[in-house]
Amino acid sequence: MTQPSRVPYGPAAMTRALDDDAPDAAERRVVRKLRGMMIGSSLVMIVGFLAVCLSSGAERSRAPEAALQLPAGARVVATAVGEGRLLVTIEVGGATEVRIFDLNTLEPRGRLRLSPQP
Repeated sequence: MTQPSRVPYGPAAMTRALDDDAPDAAERRVVRKLRGMMIGSSLVMIVGFLAVCLSSGAERSRAPEAALQLPAGARVVATAVGEGRLLVTIEVGGATEVRIFDLNTLEPRGRLRLSPQP
């Protein structure tokens, strides 16, 4: 008597193949944990990137607000910066002056009046 040949195809064979490839509960837990860790680390990286971008943008957009006290009717002719000082050349009433200010605080540090020799 011969045994009937087993056909590797059919519903029973397909079910067995799916069962062999199907992850068990432990594998599903590991995959779920890995997905959670991947999503968590991606979120941390995105938040860090946004924090760096926003803080550097805020640094650049924050311009100091200050006003120099110049006499009424003065016209600024030139400016220069050097060694912690701001020099502003102005014309006031036909005379030329150089006003010196501290670069950090903008407090007046000196005045130089330029007048032609008689």
